[in-house]
Formats: sequence, C-alpha cells, structure tokens
Amino acid sequence: MSYLLEKGQWRDWQITSVIVHKGNRKETEWHEGGEDAIGPLYSCTKSVLSALIGIAVDRGDLPGVDEPIDRWFQRYATGGGDDSWGRITIKQLLTMTPGFEWPDFDKPYWELRKSRDPVAYALNQPIVHLPGHAFTYNSGGSHLLSAILTEATGKSALQYAREHLFEPLGFRAAKWSERGGISEGGTGLALTGNDLVKFGVLYLKEGLWDGKRILSTSWISDSTTMHHRALLHYEPPIYGGFGYHWWCTPSNHNGVADGYFAFGHGGQYLMIVPELDTVIMVRKRITKRNEAIWSRKLIFDIILPGLLRT
Repeated sequence: MSYLLEKGQWRDWQITSVIVHKGNRKETEWHEGGEDAIGPLYSCTKSVLSALIGIAVDRGDLPGVDEPIDRWFQRYATGGGDDSWGRITIKQLLTMTPGFEWPDFDKPYWELRKSRDPVAYALNQPIVHLPGHAFTYNSGGSHLLSAILTEATGKSALQYAREHLFEPLGFRAAKWSERGGISEGGTGLALTGNDLVKFGVLYLKEGLWDGKRILSTSWISDSTTMHHRALLHYEPPIYGGFGYHWWCTPSNHNGVADGYFAFGHGGQYLMIVPELDTVIMVRKRITKRNEAIWSRKLIFDIILPGLLRT
C-alpha cells in the first residue's frame, strides 16, 4: 500500500495526513509534517458524539432513542411556543430530522456559535417540518445532543468520553471546545490521526476493544444504517445517506464497496469499509467545500482499489 502513496500525484490535492488500517494492522501512515499530531476533526466530532450517546444508552445513563427531548429542556422556551418540540426525539436529532428550520449546509452555524446560549438558540428555531421526515444538516441538533448528555450525566461530553471511550482506547490526547460546561456538539473536538483511527477500528470490530465491550453491536448497527437518503444525490459525491450522525455510502454510490464515514469540513474523512476490514483516515487542508472530492478520490480511486489488488 505504501507505494501507492509514494507515487504522489495526490499531494497536489492538499492532503495532509493519511492512515490506512486493515484487519489487525496498520497498512500505511503518512503525515505532511512527518509526524502525527493533534488536530481539529471539524464535523467528524458528530460521529464521536453519536458513540457517546450510544454508550450512555447502553449504560442506562440515557433512555432509548425514542425518548422525547423536551424533558431535558424544561427551563427553556422552545420554538416560539410551538408544541411540536414535545414530539422531537433523540433519534430525530441523531438522524438530523427534528423538523426545525435550518438552512442548507449549516448556514446558521456561526450564529449558533456566537450566541450567548447556543442551546437556547437551537431551541428557539421554528418547527417547519413534521419531525422525523425532512433531513436538514445542522449543528444545532448536535449541540442539543451534547446538552442532553450533560443534563443526564452531569458531565461534559469530553469528561464522559475520557472515562468511557478515550481512556479505554488509550487515546494520546484530546481537546474539545465548550460553552457553559457543554462540549460543542457539532464540531470542536481535536484528536491525533492515530486516535481517530482507533475510534474507527472500534466500529469495525463492532464495539469490542482488546476483548472489552465499549459499545453495543446493536448501537453500531443502528448508527451506521441509512435512516435517510440525505445528500446521496449531491454532486460531487462527497456526502451520502445518513444514520445516527454517520454518513452512509453504498457500493452503488461509490463504485467499490458499502461503507460509512465521519466527515469534517473541507475533506476530513474517517471511512469504515467492513467488507474489506478497513479503516481509512484522511485529513485535508481546508479549501473550497467541494474540493473535499480529492479526499474522496484518494479513498475510492487509489487506496481501496489498491487494497483489492493486493
């Protein structure tokens, strides 16, 4: 596999880091700066948050995903008095189908981040779709999930992750931005590339790590099943369908194999391809949104075909 990366035409694509893990070993690792380093995950954060919600459900710290979310937000006024908020569930936040108004491609994100209380900002968006139907990609719902986790456990997502995910997996370092004791739900997490790959391997191994159960097989299966077609139609094909804060890419979408992935702004990918027993981590310099296609091409035009030939 290393020879494919040494050929080097993809370096003009602003790729900064690549790790390929297959089976029980690392196939290759390359970093533009020579060494792995902690760096921002951008919206790959959302998939880690999904795992934390799953751990909380597995442990009984949270009820099931069909639980309405309003029980955790009683002190907030929501949606201008719209009682539809009372019907929104944890699952609908995870699948990004809560129904509240949030323009395409997370346009209100910066207003959310600049607001005095991001939870209140998200909760005061009007309900414009029947919950559970329309997909609207948004970081507001992700932040509500982080707030729910903190309300239920008394710990920030970072604190909860260190105890139940990062330390059990032996992570080297982690940083996560927060406001008012609530870790930012849609982004804000920073990890090393190798630690992000460990997270992917946990999913590849269906929740087991060194023989210890970290996350239930059922949660992983539910999380990585396509619940909505979401952005499968988008061109260039940098996104996919949507599970529980994971993107899904079937073989007829990518031309190689069924997979699912965490995706961060600009072309950050953590791709899991179970039928090839493979995890691929790609980091890319931030350029234009659609130039994330270069990370995608590296994965599906170079790395995976190379693995299939070996």
